[in-house]
Amino acid sequence: MGKFAIALIVALTPSSSVLAQDHAGTPQEQQACSRDASRFCRRVLGDDSAVRQCLEQHRHRLSSACRKVFESHGM
Repeated sequence: MGKFAIALIVALTPSSSVLAQDHAGTPQEQQACSRDASRFCRRVLGDDSAVRQCLEQHRHRLSSACRKVFESHGM
């Protein structure tokens, strides 16, 4: 589970502007999207950018909590 949490943190870090702020996602943000990542993106969990892209592709199917995380990061 630790490797998955790290992958999700990186996947939820959208762009260089957020990276510049040294923001890696709060535990609440990670928790909000962990179920969606497992459900929709299980096959790509080892590839951080693929998880982010996968979640974006499934945006219309994400839980409201995970959708709010993406919106809060301008995605």
